[in-house]
Amino acid sequence: MHVAKVAKAPVKVVWTREDDLRGGWYRPMWYDRFAAGLDAEGNPIAWTHTIVGQSIMQGTPFESFIKDGVDPASVEGAADLLYGIPNLQVDLHSPKIGVPVLWWRSVGHSHTGFSVEAFFDEVAHAGGKDPYELRRKLLAGQPRMLAVLDLAAQKAGWGKPLPRGRGRGIATRFSFNSYVAQVVEASVEKDGTPRVHRVVCAVDSGRVVNPDGVRAQVEGAIIFGLSAALYTEITFKNGRVHQSNFDDYPMVRINEAPEIEVHIVPSEQPPTGVGEPGVPPVAPALANALFTVTGHRIRRLPMRANDVLGKS
Repeated sequence: MHVAKVAKAPVKVVWTREDDLRGGWYRPMWYDRFAAGLDAEGNPIAWTHTIVGQSIMQGTPFESFIKDGVDPASVEGAADLLYGIPNLQVDLHSPKIGVPVLWWRSVGHSHTGFSVEAFFDEVAHAGGKDPYELRRKLLAGQPRMLAVLDLAAQKAGWGKPLPRGRGRGIATRFSFNSYVAQVVEASVEKDGTPRVHRVVCAVDSGRVVNPDGVRAQVEGAIIFGLSAALYTEITFKNGRVHQSNFDDYPMVRINEAPEIEVHIVPSEQPPTGVGEPGVPPVAPALANALFTVTGHRIRRLPMRANDVLGKS
C-alpha cells in the first residue's frame, strides 16, 4: 500500500510460494527422550519425558505466557497427559537458534502428539499389552476421550484380520478442548515407501452446528498431518532454505490420499476447536501401524524409507 501511494498508481505485489518457503517463519525442530517404568503386570507406573526445542512465544506479544522459563506451547500434550500414569515427569530445554519460528497447525501438539503417542505404543508392546486396550484402561477417568477411542476402534474394526502386509495403528489427542482418536491402516512397499489405505477418526468437539464443516476440517487436517509425516521437511545450508515449491516440498497427492472416515460424537457440551485437533494423531497412528507390519520403530519425521525398513 505504501509503494502504491508513492507511485500514485496501482502496484501488483506477489508473495510467491518460493518467498513463503524461503522467507517465512518455521515450525521448530524438536528432540524428545523418554523412559517408562512398568509394574509386574506390564502396566506403566512411571513416565519421564525430556523435550528440547525452540520457544515459539519468545519474542512475540505472547511472551508473557512463559512462566518460570517454560513456554506452555512447548509442553502442551506432554505435561497434561490424560493417561492415568501415577508418576509423571516432564522437563523442557529451550535453546536459542538462529531459525525464526512461530506457530504451525496444532502448535505444540504437532510434536508432542507424535512423540507421546508413538512412545505409548512402545510401552504397550513392552508390557505385552494391546495398545488399544492399554489406552482404554488408562483413560478410565476420561469418559469423553474413552468414548472417541472406542468409537474409532470399533469403526476401524480393531482386532479383525487385515489383508496380508497391512497393519493398524491407533493414537489419541486432547487439544483445543476437543477429543480425537484415529486408527490408520497402512502397508509398506518393497522400497520402504509407506502406503496409507484408510484413516478412521472419531472426534468430540462439543455441540456441532455444522457437521459437514467438522468433517471437512478434520479431513483436511489428516491430509496436512500425513504430508508432514511423509514428505515435508525444511533443510538449511549456509543459512538458506533448500526447498522452494511443490517439487521439493510436496503434499500428499490425490492418488496417495487414503479413504478417510470422520465420526462425530453427539454432545451437548460447548463447541470446541476442530481446525487443528485432527493433525496430531495421524503421524503416530501411522508409525504405530507400520511397526505392526515391519517390526521396526519410526522415531523421527518425515518418515524415511531406511527408518521404515529399520536400516538406519
